[in-house]
Amino acid sequence: MLIPTYDEAAFMICNFRSPICQALVLEIGETVQILEKSEGKNQSHNCCGIFPVSYVHLKKSTVTNRGLCETVVPLEDPIITETTSTLQEWGVLWKQLYVKHKVDLFHKLRHVMNELIDLRRQLIQGHLAQDQTREIKRHITVRLDWGNEHLGLDLVPRKEFEMVDPDQISISELYKLHVSSRHCGQQSTNQVYTRQRHGDGCRVPVSHHLFINLKSFTYNSISEDADVFFFLYDTREAKQISEKFMVKLNKNGGPKNPEKVDRLCALFTDLSSKDLKRDLYIVAHVIRTGRMLLNDSKKGPPHVQYRRPYGCAVLAMSDVFHTITDLKEEKDFVLKVYTCNNENEWYQIHENIIRKSNTKYSAPSTNYGLIISLQLLRGELEQIRRENQAVFNRALALTRKLGFPDVILPGDTRNDLYLTLERGEFERGGKSVQKNIEVTLYVLYADGDTLKDCISLGSGEPNTSEYRSFVLYHNNGPRWSEMVKLPIPIDRFRGSHLRFEFRHCSTKDKGEKKLFGFAFTPLMREDGTTLSDESHELYVYKCDENATFSNQGLYLSLPCCKEDFNSCPNLPANLPFQRSPKETFWVSTILCSTKLTQNVDLLALLNWKAHPERVLDILGRLRQISGEEIVKFLRDVLDTLFCLLDDNTDKYGPLVFQSLVFIINLLRDSRFYHFRPVMDAYIQNHFAGALAYKELIRCLKWYMDRSAEVVRQDHIQEAMRALEYLFKFIVQSRILYSRATCGMEEEQFRASIQELFQSIRFVLSLDSRSSENLVFTQAALLNSFPDIFDELLQMFTVQEVAEYVRGTLGSMPSTVDIGQSMDVVKLQSIARTVESRLFFFPESRSILLPVVLHHIHLHLRQQRELLICSGILSSIFSIIKTSSMESSVQEEVEMMVESLLDVLLQTLLSIMSKSHSVETSRGQRCPQCTAEITGEYVSCLLSLLRQMTEIHFHHLLNNFHSKEELKEFLLKIFCVFRNLMKLTIFPRDWSVMRLLTSHIIVVTTQFLSPALHKNFSEADFDFKVWNSFFSLTVLYINQPSLQLEALGPAKRKKVLDKYGDMRVMMAYELFRMWQKLGDNKPHFIPGMMGPFLGVTLVPQTEVRNIMIPIFHDMMDWEQRKNGNFKQVEAELMDKLDSMVSDGKGDDNHRELFSLLTQLFGPYPSLLEKIEQETWRETGISFVTSVTRLVERLLDYRDCMKGDEMENKKIGGSVNLMNFYKSEVNKEDMYIRYIHKLCDLHLQAEDFTEAAFTLLLYWELLQWEDRPLRDFLHYPCQSEWQRKENLSRKILHYFNKGKCWEYGISLCRELAFQYETLYDYQSLSWIRKMEAAYYDNIIEQQRIEPEFFRMGFYGRKFPFFLRNKEFVCRGYDYERLEDFQQRMLGEFPQAIAMQHPNQPDDTILQSDAQYLQIYAVTPVSDISDVPQLERVPERIKSFYRINNVSRFHYDRPFHKGPKDRENEFRSLWIERTTLILSRPLPGISRWAEVERREVVEVSPLENAIYVVENKTQELRTLISQYQHRQHHGNINPLSMCLNGVIDAAVNGGIARYQEAFFDKDYISSHPEDTERITHLKDLMQEQVHILGVGLAVHEKLVHPEMRPLHKKLVDQFHMMRTGLHHGVPLNLQGSIRHSSSSLSSHTSSEAGNLVIMTDGLMGEHPEEALHMQVRLKFKTQAGHFLMHCDAFHHQNSDPPPALPVRSLRKSPLHPIPGSPTSPQSALGGSNSTLSGSASSGVSSLSESNFGGQYPDPGPIRNDALEPLPSHLWSPPDEYLASPYLHIHYGGPEIDSVDQVRPFHYRSPASHPHTHPHPHAHAHPGLDMHLKERIEGLNLDESTETTGTTAVTAPRGLLDIIKRNVSVEQEDGSTLFRN
Repeated sequence: MLIPTYDEAAFMICNFRSPICQALVLEIGETVQILEKSEGKNQSHNCCGIFPVSYVHLKKSTVTNRGLCETVVPLEDPIITETTSTLQEWGVLWKQLYVKHKVDLFHKLRHVMNELIDLRRQLIQGHLAQDQTREIKRHITVRLDWGNEHLGLDLVPRKEFEMVDPDQISISELYKLHVSSRHCGQQSTNQVYTRQRHGDGCRVPVSHHLFINLKSFTYNSISEDADVFFFLYDTREAKQISEKFMVKLNKNGGPKNPEKVDRLCALFTDLSSKDLKRDLYIVAHVIRTGRMLLNDSKKGPPHVQYRRPYGCAVLAMSDVFHTITDLKEEKDFVLKVYTCNNENEWYQIHENIIRKSNTKYSAPSTNYGLIISLQLLRGELEQIRRENQAVFNRALALTRKLGFPDVILPGDTRNDLYLTLERGEFERGGKSVQKNIEVTLYVLYADGDTLKDCISLGSGEPNTSEYRSFVLYHNNGPRWSEMVKLPIPIDRFRGSHLRFEFRHCSTKDKGEKKLFGFAFTPLMREDGTTLSDESHELYVYKCDENATFSNQGLYLSLPCCKEDFNSCPNLPANLPFQRSPKETFWVSTILCSTKLTQNVDLLALLNWKAHPERVLDILGRLRQISGEEIVKFLRDVLDTLFCLLDDNTDKYGPLVFQSLVFIINLLRDSRFYHFRPVMDAYIQNHFAGALAYKELIRCLKWYMDRSAEVVRQDHIQEAMRALEYLFKFIVQSRILYSRATCGMEEEQFRASIQELFQSIRFVLSLDSRSSENLVFTQAALLNSFPDIFDELLQMFTVQEVAEYVRGTLGSMPSTVDIGQSMDVVKLQSIARTVESRLFFFPESRSILLPVVLHHIHLHLRQQRELLICSGILSSIFSIIKTSSMESSVQEEVEMMVESLLDVLLQTLLSIMSKSHSVETSRGQRCPQCTAEITGEYVSCLLSLLRQMTEIHFHHLLNNFHSKEELKEFLLKIFCVFRNLMKLTIFPRDWSVMRLLTSHIIVVTTQFLSPALHKNFSEADFDFKVWNSFFSLTVLYINQPSLQLEALGPAKRKKVLDKYGDMRVMMAYELFRMWQKLGDNKPHFIPGMMGPFLGVTLVPQTEVRNIMIPIFHDMMDWEQRKNGNFKQVEAELMDKLDSMVSDGKGDDNHRELFSLLTQLFGPYPSLLEKIEQETWRETGISFVTSVTRLVERLLDYRDCMKGDEMENKKIGGSVNLMNFYKSEVNKEDMYIRYIHKLCDLHLQAEDFTEAAFTLLLYWELLQWEDRPLRDFLHYPCQSEWQRKENLSRKILHYFNKGKCWEYGISLCRELAFQYETLYDYQSLSWIRKMEAAYYDNIIEQQRIEPEFFRMGFYGRKFPFFLRNKEFVCRGYDYERLEDFQQRMLGEFPQAIAMQHPNQPDDTILQSDAQYLQIYAVTPVSDISDVPQLERVPERIKSFYRINNVSRFHYDRPFHKGPKDRENEFRSLWIERTTLILSRPLPGISRWAEVERREVVEVSPLENAIYVVENKTQELRTLISQYQHRQHHGNINPLSMCLNGVIDAAVNGGIARYQEAFFDKDYISSHPEDTERITHLKDLMQEQVHILGVGLAVHEKLVHPEMRPLHKKLVDQFHMMRTGLHHGVPLNLQGSIRHSSSSLSSHTSSEAGNLVIMTDGLMGEHPEEALHMQVRLKFKTQAGHFLMHCDAFHHQNSDPPPALPVRSLRKSPLHPIPGSPTSPQSALGGSNSTLSGSASSGVSSLSESNFGGQYPDPGPIRNDALEPLPSHLWSPPDEYLASPYLHIHYGGPEIDSVDQVRPFHYRSPASHPHTHPHPHAHAHPGLDMHLKERIEGLNLDESTETTGTTAVTAPRGLLDIIKRNVSVEQEDGSTLFRN
């Protein structure tokens, strides 16, 4: 059977899973509310429960919010409940910290959570004392608040460590609790915010304590017992300030008492803050006990022990404070023990050590000494005892401060006399050496008995009955300066005396201690005073060892000192002891007693009856008595004063009154503040002056009445300050009198009180502006006045006291009539009145509240003392909230509404405006404009509004005399509410305060809106008020604290349960008021479109549904008015842009206005309403445009988030910018986004793109003088000026982006405008800039970027990227791998596609991100690239990679069966060309692909493409090295040459030869003849370029890399030979021009010779095995024959050619360098090749290289034409070269860039008329060689006599010697080296 339960909750202690369908699935830690339970064990299988009780722990609970949203709260300590829920919340966030790599906070939070779990366990166990429980709660709340703060959670307001219920306290108090929780730690609110009750009160000083623990004494060279004395010493005042702490050690350095092991510790107590600022030192004196001399065993027998000084150690407290930074932190210190060099200086050894007078002491031989640990403690001693029980359990020695502490507590009984043995002067006594004097001290009572245990050498050791001083060796004038404490019982003090016995300690064998004198002093004088605190010089009386002191009367009758001698003039002649006139003894005393006094006047006052005639004089001197003495005898003094008053009122009355005032004010001192309870106890229990009230009232009234006449008012002010206790005495005296007389003279008493209050009002009503003294009197009276209320309530009713107070407060002049200082005092008095017990009574509040509100109203009107006024109001609201159940509260609230509401609003507006202006100007903040004062007044206003009911609002709105007043009020309150939401009044984590504020605002708005409709609609319509209302509602709905979607589930539920969704409440109010506008709606169209749109951006469906009819209304009214709703559309788009850019809106807005959206709610969708209208088509178009805009805006907003990459931001900006231009034609928004995009480019340092972006705005402007308004950062200026400024900025960006070609056209445009205006100065400037751009183009190096194609597939990409492909211009030096990594970093969720194929629909429509990236090659428009052969490569390269809108990439495939012998025959290429929507570079590094074209490239065409590209790459790289653009780094060139030559040798070009030069292929593909010819040309051109490259490599290669170079040369021979085998010899090859830097120059008197081998490839392979070339030179003297041998080696089967993509992926691209001078790039030497390695290259390369001349002349196409002779003359530097030069007989060229492609020519086109005589040797070569040789030009002016000398470089000479023979006609051969 199920039994209902109502007050139980179950907490899961184990996970529960059950196969039963109706069973709950529960997790450990979850809470389940128990509605019914089944008792007993269920035997049947038909279980009726849903989980077993054994899985849960049941707790008694209470249910709040009964109904659908019930909340179960367990009945336990609230802090346990809070800890549990907080730990559950932290648990989730803690794991997220780990995921977010916040490791430090992760570990800290784990530690705090473990601590909280442990503290919670201790609380649940409930075995703690009350103080311990409170301390644990404090620790818990500290940790909870720490964790909440670091996790960004809400601040929890607390009171006494527990969460407060906002409904149970006023908002003012809630605000203060928030402040206290935030800034004041975990102190209770009462402690933080309770004002001092007693006027200026006094802050009680905090006591400090020093804990010292002696751990060891390692200075063990003494080998005797020792005493160590620790004390605190003030070196500035040169005095000891504390008692001594004594430690007895044995000869081993350990404690003498074994029980004290690890217990040698003391606590120096009662140190004030002032003491800690003194120059304090810890001093340790070490006194050994043993032989007279430590190292001399002869001095004294071993059985006689002497106390002898040994050493001293000091430690500066300043060092301690620097080391110990935290309270309760214990640190160890080592104190070196120094020994005294001269015992006469022992008394000041610590001073010498501190002053570092190192000649007077000796340092120890080691660094060891006293090892102590120190710890600073703070607070009351009892509190410290509770908190540090372990310390106090270690036999802690309490070591007190000398004298009284700063705070003297009642009951703190002390009776300590501190005696210091100062010094003595003694006679030698006939001895040859001075004495060793020991002083023995006894305390004796009057009967002669020695007082037991009344001498203390130091704390930590028991008291003794005698004291023996230490002995100074051979010293008749010893200075001891040793202090002892004499704790003599108070009852034994009178009659006791001290006796000092002096003995000489002999060091002879017997070691006798011989008595030779004594001194004494009584402790009390005859007048009853104790020994004064000063130094006393005592007489020394002679005696011997046989002297007896059994009858102390014998010497007590003698004078003890000089003062005593003077008071005893008649001394008998036969004295029992004779004084030694030359011997004296000095001691000093300090008395610290709460029972004895040294003051004669105080004793005379207490014994006034003995001398009544001296009473007046004694009373007059009372002020001169020390306060310590008075409070010690407070009760006796008061009894005496009132006894005198009763004895003779007329005679003693005024003086007794003054004395009483003095004593009362004495208790205001912080040192004696704790004696106030003593005074209170005296008044209640011991005071007996029944008639005193009459005299006290009379004197008090007399003082007040004279305040207007007396100039010096010090005594009057003192009486005013003592008002509280004077009234206590008056009231208690009247009670005693009334009790004794059964209430007689009641009327007289009331009349006297009435008169006294009239005098008080008289004092307060005086004009004090002219008298400063009167101001102080009034201030003292106002400060004390609230303290008398409680006393008056003992004698009068609440109403009577309230009337007295009201009359007094009412008598104060208004604010205008008194000074500012009195303003403060008056308000403080009112504040304390409000806080008093009197104000808590409803009957008194009704009397006092009007006058209090009157004064506050005056101050608020004048904006004075706002902080104090806010405190008063806070107190009032707290009291009213506490008493809210009483009926009188409604009247009080009504009173406050009438008096304060309007002025509160005005004050808040003033404060907020000042605060805002100060923050804006960043100036000095006004004290009254701080967040604190704003928060105070906001809380006051909210408190008042929350107390107001519907009746209050009704009265308020009906009490306005006119609509203007009502309008002003509504504008004020709406403005304040708006400011509350706009300004950060409350911090973000004050969630409780923010939600409560929002609730009050919406409720208040609901009460006020009917008045708005009633008074300002129809004919009385007021736009300003309605606009203010709508603005308020919009701000309210959008405020961040109400966006519940951002909260966690638990917190969201909590807010909804308590307040509901307040956004919906305000939205309904907004809709209701909009409907009531009627025909006035057009006033808000389109102005409110933006604000209302902001409401729809709130992610709350119901709010959005409510707003749909309002948008329809706006469109409908605009259509009616203008026939369209363009204004609405424009406003809507502007606001959408600004709002979404500010971060508002969410993904649901993508469909907000869409045709497909079905918005649920009480209203139809906007589209449904539009479809019913006549303007349906335009409406649907409007909705469509807005929807598309929202999509792009949300994409833009997502891209612009702070953590997004620049590319996404730029892409989003371009997308939105294009939308504004092309779809909605909003030029201003378009321009705005142009500049946003430009800023993004500048941040990314994409200066070229920034320039192109600004060009878009530039193109919109005209060269006209039309004035333009200021816009963005542009000032008001003409259109011409703006375009000019924009041009200059664009030029600047083009220059920084190194795109000078684009800047040149803009320079020309500007130059034309300047020339038109005759602005020659600007024209000169722009022409110079244009010239500088040309220089930059020629001289500066630019890096060629790579281009990459990107495909974004899947629905998870932003709208502007989704399922689109783009081409991106990479950064400098960025390769494909780098780019892929960067893009995957920008899209971390994307999946990289590993193939280049187009994706299918599955990928396109998937909810994922797929990213496809591969490199593409730019396809430049041929017409854009300069075709002139002299155009430098760097100029051509710019046009090849800029202004490109076509890119292609290749995919190899085999068409048909793959050719197994040579796959290149069947290897086709699928070439995809991407056509972009705009060229690159442009407004973005990305450009969208508009369309693609796919073509198939045949194997032969592909081979042509590959060879051509590689040749171009080689050409570019070699050119860069010729211009020294790589600064010596030859690696790229080495690797590139190696890659081409090695691939060619191993089968690269050879495979092409094999595939396409085969006879079968040629015959079967006659259509490819021209292409085959072209491929042959390209191969030969590549060989020539490689030769140039090897020559450059030869010049630059490092010696260590020579083997690599040699290998390249050898492989190059093999490559050339392989090419010779595969290509028919072309004897008609044209002369090729080569790099000037590799040219060979020669000059001689005999003539010049050029050797060329360009086309020397055999037509048939067999003809070229061993080929001799015979060259014949026709000169005047004869002929030269030159034989050139070509070499051939067999090639192995070559590998396939390079892949297509490898052409753009050389291992290292050129490294940019600064431009070189036009001089030789090879270190001044223009020789070609040197050294042995060059010989294999020269024969091929030398025919390609022309010389480099200063002025080579124009390029000529006919290379065979002879040049003018002056061009053959080399410069002087060539003549000085160590090389001999060969010059070509053709025009010189500047670089490898000018090497022209091969052109095949027919042999018939070159007839040869000079056949060579030896042509028969090689008939197949004659005609060709003759043609080549006749093309050589020798200097015709050269004449020889039979021989022609050949001059060539040494490296070339070797080749000539081996391969070329030069014959004369006579058959002789000549070589000239």
